[in-house]
Amino acid sequence: MLVTGSALAGEAVAALEAHGLQTYYCPPYASSDDIAKLAADLQIEGLIVRQGQVNETVIAASPRLKVIAKHGTGVDNIDLDAAARCGIPVLRALGANARSVAEHTIALIIALMKDIVPLDRAVKGGEWPKASYVGRDLAGAKLGLVGFGAIGQEVAMLARGLGMSVTVFDPYTTELPREVTRETNFDTLLATSDIVSLHCPLTKETRHLINAERLRRMKPTSFVVNTARGGIIDELALVEALRDGTIAGAGLDSFAEEPPPKDSPLWSLPNIIVTPHTGGAAKGAMRAMAETAARHVISVLHGNGPDLRSVANPTFQTAASAAH
Repeated sequence: MLVTGSALAGEAVAALEAHGLQTYYCPPYASSDDIAKLAADLQIEGLIVRQGQVNETVIAASPRLKVIAKHGTGVDNIDLDAAARCGIPVLRALGANARSVAEHTIALIIALMKDIVPLDRAVKGGEWPKASYVGRDLAGAKLGLVGFGAIGQEVAMLARGLGMSVTVFDPYTTELPREVTRETNFDTLLATSDIVSLHCPLTKETRHLINAERLRRMKPTSFVVNTARGGIIDELALVEALRDGTIAGAGLDSFAEEPPPKDSPLWSLPNIIVTPHTGGAAKGAMRAMAETAARHVISVLHGNGPDLRSVANPTFQTAASAAH
């Protein structure tokens, strides 16, 4: 077993060892070539993906590789087509970090709406803006969710508990809770929401879903929050929108390039809050993601097959049959 990143939760390692699997690690954000070299040297049978790009070179490095499990749900750093051609299932830890990411999302929303960061800076800088400051109400604010999977559903529940109204844009979700409303027009969601929070996967269709044109459709008092994948937002367009007041602010936990460049123009803006893709890094979520990934690996390597609900590349069986 090879893990692309730092140590797995102890419970997951114990489960792997109990099934005769030894776990090796490569450094976080190692290059694809370095991951491939280690995979070839070890002749790995299973791969658990945290950071780094798992491309065709990595997937082909060990002819013994039978399963790839994601330590999380986003699989945009894995070449799904290459895995499918090799008959290798890519399995997601569905729902394992949903509550953690949802809590992080709400934390960013509260920090933005309540001006926590600028007020902190002001007081530490010797100011006392109490007399002039007028804050925003969370109760009654309109939250627009883009995507309503496990994380979006958790965010909606927490937001409703704070008195926010929740509207969802998700063409792939058929049923919504009674207290959540649906918006079928994406531009209308953008134009009417006080906060737009992104919870969709990064695909060809969603790359730069939030671009300059769509940012201009938002209210100048509104915020955008992204705890999904960085490529969903056009970061250069976001910089301009934040700089010229097109929107009021942003909270980002993910970026198009990770780690982001040290000279990113985002860092010069006072109306943005950023975190290092740690939304799903709470202790409980880390344990759940590791245990789920380990179960996926064990199931496949011991001949029980993949959990089909968790397969990110459902064509892998067809591709494998065609190859033979």
